[in-house]
Amino acid sequence: MIAIRDMPRRLWHGTVDHLDPPLLIITLTIMGVGLATVFSATYDHDNRLVAQFINMGVALAVMWAMAQVPPQKLMRFAVPLYIIGVILLVLVFLFGIKVNGARRWLNIGITRIQPSEIMKIAMPLMLAWYFHKYEAALQLRHYVIALLLLVVPFGLVAKQPDLGTAILIGAAGFYVLFFAGLQWKIILGFAAAGGVAAPFLWNVLHDYQKRRILTLIDPTSDPLGSGYHIIQSTIAIGSGGSTGKGWLQGTQTHLEFIPEKHTDFIFAVYSEEWGLVGNTVLLVLYLLLVGRGMMIAANASTLFSRLLAGSITLSLFTYAFVNMGMVSGIMPVVGVPLPFMSYGGTALVILCLGLGILMSIQTHRMLVKK
Repeated sequence: MIAIRDMPRRLWHGTVDHLDPPLLIITLTIMGVGLATVFSATYDHDNRLVAQFINMGVALAVMWAMAQVPPQKLMRFAVPLYIIGVILLVLVFLFGIKVNGARRWLNIGITRIQPSEIMKIAMPLMLAWYFHKYEAALQLRHYVIALLLLVVPFGLVAKQPDLGTAILIGAAGFYVLFFAGLQWKIILGFAAAGGVAAPFLWNVLHDYQKRRILTLIDPTSDPLGSGYHIIQSTIAIGSGGSTGKGWLQGTQTHLEFIPEKHTDFIFAVYSEEWGLVGNTVLLVLYLLLVGRGMMIAANASTLFSRLLAGSITLSLFTYAFVNMGMVSGIMPVVGVPLPFMSYGGTALVILCLGLGILMSIQTHRMLVKK
């Protein structure tokens, strides 16, 4: 009888033991804000709100499932997942479906998949495993090999072309290299080389990528074309003022001036309705999320966990920084959603999968011998 009485308590603890409360609370808060903003942007399309509820439910289930997997078991999937991801990217290059000039999807019969999304997790997982394997004797050649492991998928994704996803994959890999001890003089050397090569790289950019850069410099050069997105989003942000116009009261939003208002440009909707005060609150929430992630990375028990946690955390920062930057007109427009805010399923699942890994690293750290 005692065992039967203890079953609900054991079941409850078995469900939440590997969830990190601070990380979960911050994430759910941002998701709640995002859900309210999606409703405001799409309340004339009720099915989108229901769909986003479902997306969040699936994403949270993935996060919970991943939190149960010990970090040492994750290492077993690093190499196979990376190899599968690269093979799929090659197949996309050879046989992928072309939509609006971009070849990003692969038809697998019952549906189509976007393999580049796999690399957002596979890349930091692979590099963290690689540096963990050679932890005792890291040399310059290990960093060179790691860089090659990063360049291959980055190049394949950029070739599709999908600059936004390529940036996220490249950033995730670079963060692992940085936390693994890549020297500053090498980083600055690469930055200087990139600056020198920039004029020559201009000729290899696609026409639409060139237009995005030129539009960033002067959006008014094509106000009804390539500059329209930036012009309308900055007008919406500015019209929010200090305290915003209030929930459901955004004129730029509801008069259909803001493009992609429930996905990539949802920050413009939020800014118009909640103003500078609301933006400050949202920034604080993201900073708390990143801060908690960096604490988990600092307290990790192994090099693999530390590198993986650091990369995932700063990748979340990159998502938010790039999205807010492009919507605010300080960065070129690329297809990067606002974490836990933008409508959509794939990116949300990948983000929550990353959070699940962070929770696993945090809650399993005492079980791993230092």
